[in-house]
Amino acid sequence: MALNKDFLMGFLSGTVVGAVGYRLYEQNGGQLQRLVQPQGALNQNASSYQPSVEELVSQKERLEDMIAELQVK
Repeated sequence: MALNKDFLMGFLSGTVVGAVGYRLYEQNGGQLQRLVQPQGALNQNASSYQPSVEELVSQKERLEDMIAELQVK
Protein backbone atom coordinates (compact mmCIF):
# COMPACT_ATOMS: atom_id res chain seq x y z
CA MET A 1 0.00 0.00 0.00
CA ALA A 2 1.60 3.20 -1.14
CA LEU A 3 1.26 6.36 0.87
CA ASN A 4 0.17 9.29 -1.22
CA LYS A 5 1.76 12.73 -1.22
CA ASP A 6 -1.18 14.47 0.54
CA PHE A 7 -1.05 12.07 3.49
CA LEU A 8 2.69 12.53 3.91
CA MET A 9 2.41 16.34 3.75
CA GLY A 10 -0.41 16.32 6.31
CA PHE A 11 1.52 14.02 8.60
CA LEU A 12 4.67 16.12 8.33
CA SER A 13 2.89 19.43 8.91
CA GLY A 14 0.97 17.97 11.87
CA THR A 15 4.21 16.74 13.39
CA VAL A 16 5.89 20.13 12.98
CA VAL A 17 2.92 22.03 14.44
CA GLY A 18 2.76 19.60 17.35
CA ALA A 19 6.47 19.97 18.07
CA VAL A 20 6.29 23.78 17.93
CA GLY A 21 3.21 23.81 20.17
CA TYR A 22 4.87 21.52 22.70
CA ARG A 23 7.99 23.69 22.74
CA LEU A 24 5.93 26.85 23.32
CA TYR A 25 4.01 25.08 26.09
CA GLU A 26 7.25 24.04 27.77
CA GLN A 27 8.72 27.54 27.52
CA ASN A 28 5.61 29.24 28.90
CA GLY A 29 4.46 26.53 31.32
CA GLY A 30 5.03 28.67 34.41
CA GLN A 31 2.93 31.51 33.07
CA LEU A 32 0.15 29.11 32.13
CA GLN A 33 0.12 27.54 35.60
CA ARG A 34 -0.07 30.97 37.26
CA LEU A 35 -3.04 31.89 35.07
CA VAL A 36 -4.86 28.63 35.71
CA GLN A 37 -4.16 28.21 39.44
CA PRO A 38 -4.45 31.11 41.90
CA GLN A 39 -1.34 31.60 44.02
CA GLY A 40 -3.14 31.32 47.37
CA ALA A 41 -5.02 28.13 46.50
CA LEU A 42 -2.08 25.76 46.88
CA ASN A 43 -3.05 24.55 50.35
CA GLN A 44 -6.82 24.97 50.07
CA ASN A 45 -9.58 23.18 48.27
CA ALA A 46 -10.07 24.93 44.92
CA SER A 47 -13.87 24.94 45.23
CA SER A 48 -13.78 26.75 48.61
CA TYR A 49 -11.06 29.23 47.66
CA GLN A 50 -12.04 32.86 48.33
CA PRO A 51 -9.45 35.32 46.98
CA SER A 52 -8.77 38.46 48.98
CA VAL A 53 -9.44 41.92 47.60
CA GLU A 54 -5.69 42.50 47.26
CA GLU A 55 -5.29 39.36 45.15
CA LEU A 56 -8.19 40.35 42.92
CA VAL A 57 -6.81 43.86 42.44
CA SER A 58 -3.39 42.41 41.63
CA GLN A 59 -4.91 40.06 39.03
CA LYS A 60 -6.96 42.93 37.57
CA GLU A 61 -3.85 45.10 37.19
CA ARG A 62 -1.92 42.26 35.60
CA LEU A 63 -4.74 41.66 33.11
CA GLU A 64 -5.01 45.37 32.31
CA ASP A 65 -1.26 45.45 31.63
CA MET A 66 -1.53 42.44 29.32
CA ILE A 67 -4.45 44.03 27.45
CA ALA A 68 -2.53 47.29 27.05
CA GLU A 69 0.50 45.43 25.67
CA LEU A 70 -1.68 43.61 23.14
CA GLN A 71 -3.37 46.81 22.04
CA VAL A 72 0.00 48.48 21.40
CA LYS A 73 1.08 45.70 19.03
